[in-house]
Formats: sequence, C-alpha cells, structure tokens
Amino acid sequence: MSDSLYAACAEVLTTCQNLKDDLAGLLDPSTGFAPRLRLLCRDKIDELERTASADVSQAELDALRMEANTWGLLQALMPARKMEPVSHPKPETLLAQNPFTPTVTVAQAIMYASPLLSELVVVREWLHETATTVQHPELTTGYWKFTKHNVMQGLRTGAGTREGLVREMDPDAVNRGDGKALAADDAAFEKSLAQAVYSFIRAGRLDDAVELCRKAHQPWRAASIRGSLLFQWRAIANEQRDDGLDDEDDAEGWQGNQRRSLWKSTCVRAALNVSSLNLSDPERVVFAALAPTPQTFTILKSACRTWEDHLWAQISILCEEKQSSEMMRLKGCFWEGGLAALEETPVPLNDQDEEEEVEWEKEVTTALETLGGVVVEDGPPADNAFHVSQLAIILNRIQPLLDSFATGLRDGIYDPDSSEYPTMTRFFAHLCLFLQMIDIHTPPLATQVILEAYLQVLEAAGQRELIAMYAGALGDNAVERYAMFLTSLDLSADIKERRLALTRAREHGLDVDTVAVVTAERTIEKAFEHLPQLRGPLPSIIALQPEPSNVETLLLRSIEWTTFLETTYDTALEQATVILRYFLGTGRVNLARKLLDLLPPEIAAISEPEDRATEYLHYRQFFNIWELLDRVTECRSLEVSLMNKDTRAEWLRDYKELIEQCYGAIVKLLTEDWMLPGREADEGVDRRHLEMLRVRQIYVPELILRLHVMLYSSREHISGNLRVALELANIVADSRYKLYDDFLQPDGRRLGEYLGVVRQAVIAGMESGGSDSFRILQVGA
Repeated sequence: MSDSLYAACAEVLTTCQNLKDDLAGLLDPSTGFAPRLRLLCRDKIDELERTASADVSQAELDALRMEANTWGLLQALMPARKMEPVSHPKPETLLAQNPFTPTVTVAQAIMYASPLLSELVVVREWLHETATTVQHPELTTGYWKFTKHNVMQGLRTGAGTREGLVREMDPDAVNRGDGKALAADDAAFEKSLAQAVYSFIRAGRLDDAVELCRKAHQPWRAASIRGSLLFQWRAIANEQRDDGLDDEDDAEGWQGNQRRSLWKSTCVRAALNVSSLNLSDPERVVFAALAPTPQTFTILKSACRTWEDHLWAQISILCEEKQSSEMMRLKGCFWEGGLAALEETPVPLNDQDEEEEVEWEKEVTTALETLGGVVVEDGPPADNAFHVSQLAIILNRIQPLLDSFATGLRDGIYDPDSSEYPTMTRFFAHLCLFLQMIDIHTPPLATQVILEAYLQVLEAAGQRELIAMYAGALGDNAVERYAMFLTSLDLSADIKERRLALTRAREHGLDVDTVAVVTAERTIEKAFEHLPQLRGPLPSIIALQPEPSNVETLLLRSIEWTTFLETTYDTALEQATVILRYFLGTGRVNLARKLLDLLPPEIAAISEPEDRATEYLHYRQFFNIWELLDRVTECRSLEVSLMNKDTRAEWLRDYKELIEQCYGAIVKLLTEDWMLPGREADEGVDRRHLEMLRVRQIYVPELILRLHVMLYSSREHISGNLRVALELANIVADSRYKLYDDFLQPDGRRLGEYLGVVRQAVIAGMESGGSDSFRILQVGA
C-alpha cells in the first residue's frame, strides 16, 4: 500500500473528527466518512490498474476492492440504524384508504414497515452496485441468422432441412422435445446471450437486459424480463408528487405487470423445467434470477461463482418471499386479486403478526449464517476477513466482529508480512474510529489491539507523522503507546525530528509533558536492558576510551525528551543524575561531559528535591575541575625553549594561575563531602547511594593523584608547589574527610600508589641538600 493512501486516510479522519458532533455530516452519502474512504480505495485501485505495477499482487488489489465495497456497505446501512426513521403509512392503511393502490406502492409500504426487510433491500442494491462488469455478447445482424440460412437453403434446393436442425423459427422451436437444435453459431449466441442477461439481472440492470434482448431481435425475452416489474400507476396512488406533472398527464402512464403473481409462477415452472420444457441451463438460471424463490434456489445457486453472488441469491430470495408473504397476508389488492380482493378488509397488525416478524428475522439470520461456510469458485473465500466483516455488518454483529479480529491478531492468525495485512488492519482501525465518531460502542480491549496493529503497520511503512493521530485514539493507553513509538525511533531521528514528533502529540490531544517523561523513561529502560550493570571492578580512567556504542548514545540522547519543554526540567534533573552516575561509574567521562553539555542551564537553578539538586551541583563541580585539569595540561604543552623573556613570564603567570585555581577547586571538592549522599539513621543503603559511592571511589583518588602529579611536575617552574604537593598528604590523611577510605578498593587506585608519588616528592625535596625529609615543609613555611 502506497504512502499516499496512508496520508489520505489520515486526512479524511482528521476532517471527519472535526464533525464528530454532526451525525448527518458523518453519514452524508457523498461527503461522509465511509464514502470518502470508499472513494480513496477506488482511486487507488484505478491508479494501480492503470500503471499495471508488478509490485502489487492480485490479493492486494482484491483486498482494496473489498475494502471499498465494505465502506459502501457501511454507508448503505449505518444512516438508517443511527438516524431517526421517516414515518411511512402502513400497507393496511393504504389499502383501507384506496383499494386500487398500485402494487409497487403497497410493496414499498411493506418494505418500510419492516426495518430488516428495508436493510435487506439496501444490501441487495449494494450488491447490484458492486457486481462485476457484464460482458456483452457480440450481437448478430438478425434472428437466428445461421439457422435461418440453413432452413431457407433446404427449402430452395428441395433437399429438406439438415438432420438435427429445427424446421421452425419460433422461440419455442428448440424446446419441443424432438431433439432438434439450432445451428452451432446460433446455439452459442443463445447461451452467451442468456448468460449476459443473467449478469445484467445480477447487477440490477433490468433496463439494460431488456435493451440487450431487443438488440438481439428477441422482444419476447425483453417482455418476460419486464414482467418482474411491479405494477405502478401514479395517477391513482396516494403519493405526493414532486416532479411537476399533473395527474392528467399521467392518467395513462401506468407500467409494470398487473398480474405479477401469475408471471412469477410461470418463471418458477420454467426454472424448474416443469412439463418437459427442455430449457437450457442458462435459460433456467435467467428465470430463477427473475423470480428467486426457495424452489429455484438450487438453480440460481448453480450460477453463483463468487461469495457475493451467493449472498445476492440468498438475499434476493429472502426479499421476494417476504414481499409475497406480506401480499398474501394483505389478501393482495385489486391488481393482483381482482374484484375478490376488494371484498377483503385489510386486517391491522396484531400480536401474532409481530411474532411472525420475529420468527422471520430468525429465519433470515439462520439463512445468512450459512454463507459463512459457502464454497466459492472465484474470488476470495467465505472466511476472508472482509467477507466475514460484511456478513457481520449485515447481521449487525459489529462488536463480536471486532473482538474476533482482535483475537486473531493476538493469536497470530493473520500474517503481518502478507500483502493484504496492511489493508485489513487499516480498515479495522478506521472502522473502530468511525463507530466511535457515530457513537456506537466498540470493545475497548479489541479497539486497543486493532489500533496497536495498525500503528505497527504505520511504523513499518515509515509513516512517523501519522503515529500521534492514531495513538491518540487509544484513550488511557494513548500516552504509553505514543511514547513507545517515540522510543522506537532510537537513533534514526535527529533532535529536530524528535522535537517535531513530540509536538504532534499536542495536536492530537495528548499530554505532551507526560509523553516526554514516559518516552525518556522507556528509552532509559531500553538502554539499560542492553548495558552492563554498574557493578564489578572499578574502571580505569587512564586507559584510552573507545568510541561510544549505539546503546550508550541512546542513553545519552534519552535526556533530549525531557529538555524540550521547561515544564519537564524537574524530570530531566532526576534522569540526568541517573545517567551521569552510570557514565561516571563506568569510566565514560567524555560521555558524561557530553550529557552535561546537553542540559539547559536553567536546570542548575532547580533546588528541589534538595538531594538531587546537590548531586547535580557536585557533577558540575567535578567537570569544572576536569576542565581545569585539561587547561593546565594544554597550558603546559605551550612551553617552548625559544620563548623570549616577556612571553615566558606571561606563560608562567597563566600556568601558575591555572594551577592555583585547580588546586583550590579540588581541595574544596575533597573537603566538602563530594558525592556522599546524606541519609537518616533509619534509612538503608539504596542503589543510588551505592552508585554515588562508586563514583567517589573512582574519582576522588584520581583527582588526588592528578593534583599531586600536577604540583610535582610544576616544581621547576613554581618552587613552592613541591611543598604544596606534600601538604596535600595531610588533607588525605585528615580523619575529618576520610579520603583514605576511597583508596581502599582493591581494583581502584590504591593508597600505596599515592604514597609512592608522595615518597617521590619527598626525595625530590632532599635533592637540594640535607638528610631531613621534612626540611622542604619547613623551608616553605
């Protein structure tokens, strides 16, 4: 299914959702929801057939065609089910007022009096509209031209008629039972003509069937077809006229069959081939289609090739039988019963008639249910999802239909890789939304499953801009589902696309703040599922760090979701501390620095909750120091041997100033309980506490060692720094700060390593002379 169809359907949905309080607009036969989607499907079918794309399978075309037909069925049935019905007079009332009421008027009143019969008639008209295209036979230039030529040739030559060929030219010549037949070409034409006539009847195009027979020089066949029309004479009917004609103009304008009952019984006998009529099978099918009855059902069924054909045959019989039975209950009318009918007084409806209506409705249901297992010769089978849907819609079992389809989705009955799967899920998703718009209850769980399946189809098709619209229809699960989609974007979307996707949530009624928070949470959870846990040996900070993996980058960028909006900064603060602890706890200092750079400066102003705000300030404090250490290293690298006196003096001043700043910042960090979370006496050691201690055990020794090395290596330029380096040992040894505890991890920077560099400094202090190892401290005092 092309991308344009997804977008077009979404556009129709948006347009019609704006009409949710306008039921008439939603059910409008031209601009309503169902007609719009039907038109989209038909346009898409025309486009695919016109381009003859090899990428589109016949199954996909069939699915689109059936979807278009199903939307047409919904449009045909839903207005009558949802709108207030128009009041019509009962057939008994019409006959009481006018015994000469034409048959067609009485039949219409019978239809209006039965909602189910009205629906069946509507379904039959829908089946007429969706019938396949009729194949016209090639018309001849005369009546039985080849047979006539053979007969005339025999008469002229005196040789007589050819063996096995009819001698007469009347329409019943081949039905006399003497074994005579038409010429082969004429026989083939008769068969194709009968089949075309049946196809016209199947499509509800009686006028075209009549015209075809006239063009084929068979007016008697045209007359037999017109016999199916009910008698109509508007001049004597109690009908309102809106065509501008006077009754005088229509006085002789009657049409239809005044004796349709007689005609019908004749058609039934012809279809059943009673009294050795010797009619061909195509002829019998035509008569069975003209007068569908239970008796002719077997004949009519033999011509049914598709599931729709079987449905049409069944419904045609149900409608015809209901009309006939109601006519009999009314004792007919003058045009069917003659003068005897005038002596019968129409009986008003009573309880028994209502019970009969209920029984008939049960019979209809039973008859239609058999179509669920009918075997077809052409087209999709009876268990096709759209055929099941159409039957359920006709039986008004839409809620069970949705439950059944949702169950099939959960159980994996439908293959997501099949070509018709996107079409099916799209139809059912829009069906759920359509029913909600016209205030028809849909099962919540089934609706959720169906919409979820369609969201997956949209994701697979790359229709990211449409996800929010359909996720918004999930109700309570809308936020979670849209957040799931945003999480699935992973690293494929840049920050602009992420911001735009989040903004779409507001356009479709979702709480953007909640969506952002949930998306960030799900992304963090997704990343941590694939990252190693923060435990085990402490990492080395000295070793060269590898490039960040995709999972680490995903964790890093998860913070973007809660930094788009100022209203989610408090959540961003909490999530940032979690991610920073992980990155620093795994030795990924550069990634932690990148995360800090992504955070807006306003987060530093958040003061509640205090422990989170303090932890965040500790991270900022640490990275300020880390940056200073880098600047010291960079400044040291600028020293060259060819500096002039002024340049060297300026460089030395900058170098000394940077070292002093770095020393002051590190000593402040070491003496202020950095990364030591405060906790009450009755509180246990939680995961956060352990992670913060891990960070401290990694970086406190690292900072002490780096500060010492920095002071020691700068002693040649700044003479007092050697003393300062040795005085740092006093701070490390001070029991108030317990910095020595952070050296006790067996896999970290050990205390012995630090004592080794202190010893090296002491030795360097003794290089100027003397044996007193503390002389350097006294000299500088």
